[in-house]
Amino acid sequence: MKFSKEFKEAISHLPAREKDKLLFRLLKKDLILAKRLEFELISPQTVDERRAEMKQSITEEVQRISANFYSPGYLNMDIRYISGSITEHVKITKDKFGEASLNLHLLIEVLKGNSQNISNQSFHKARKLCVAIIARAYKILLLIYKLHEDYFIDLEDELKELGLLIGKNHYLMKHAIFNGFDVNWLIQGEIPEDIVEFHKDLKSKGYLK
Repeated sequence: MKFSKEFKEAISHLPAREKDKLLFRLLKKDLILAKRLEFELISPQTVDERRAEMKQSITEEVQRISANFYSPGYLNMDIRYISGSITEHVKITKDKFGEASLNLHLLIEVLKGNSQNISNQSFHKARKLCVAIIARAYKILLLIYKLHEDYFIDLEDELKELGLLIGKNHYLMKHAIFNGFDVNWLIQGEIPEDIVEFHKDLKSKGYLK
């Protein structure tokens, strides 16, 4: 919603006490904004510290769900839940590097703990999870593509690790090939220049579903 110049001016002339009341009322309805302001105004943590804390939390959470693996469907739901926590972290801290690095860490930890669990399923039962993992691998490349090249260097080792993990899983490789995903992009650390257009065209043709 775009606010008129007159409305903005009227707000700016409200008494300070009235502004505070309105602000707190609005913050109660937007918890993400409230958390972001809290982080920016009074948190003793830096973005790097918050990211490191989030990374450790992801490791512990994935270890827990891996130890209690029930089915590909439940694992997929758990991945979405953790991914939601990463999204919240990014909205609060504006941590664009963390958006890429934490999602990359999440996939690595999931595959380290569940590659065999995935392989033990029938191809049909594992399909949705495998497609979701390949879709997330694409998302990671798209996020990294938007970052400065110096950040890309920091992620090369983990990208290679993810590529090797996908390559070792027969089901994931079949879905990667079917959906046009080349694991060498990860292993060799070479993201195609046209990755954005390639991904958009792929989805328009009904892949990654």
